[in-house]
Amino acid sequence: MVAKGNTTKEHDEKIAKMVFSSVYPHYLNKIVKNGRSEKELQEVITWLTGFEGMVLRDLIEGEVSFKEFFDRANLNPDASLIKGVICGYRIEDIETPLTQKCRYLDKLVDELAKGRKMGKILRAC
Repeated sequence: MVAKGNTTKEHDEKIAKMVFSSVYPHYLNKIVKNGRSEKELQEVITWLTGFEGMVLRDLIEGEVSFKEFFDRANLNPDASLIKGVICGYRIEDIETPLTQKCRYLDKLVDELAKGRKMGKILRAC
């Protein structure tokens, strides 16, 4: 069953407090075991957030929460083209902006792991 987009306050708070660097290894493991590279993962993150180079490396190695991570990000204007279901929620219906941004990233990582072409992942179609 897919929830429309109404996440709970507790769910949203949990996501906001999660540390990006603690989740990054899980993203990396997921895509590498499916034949993708860390470079591709970083390309996806850069496309969504604008973070690249040493700034991205510092975030990967730092202790920044997802709230801080997305507060600093320059979200790609095409991020709203990311649609579908992730973690039981329809992304386009999620009402909490931070939770929606985190799910955008989760969806991009899933698409990368599933072997989708980079142009499609980056909404260049």
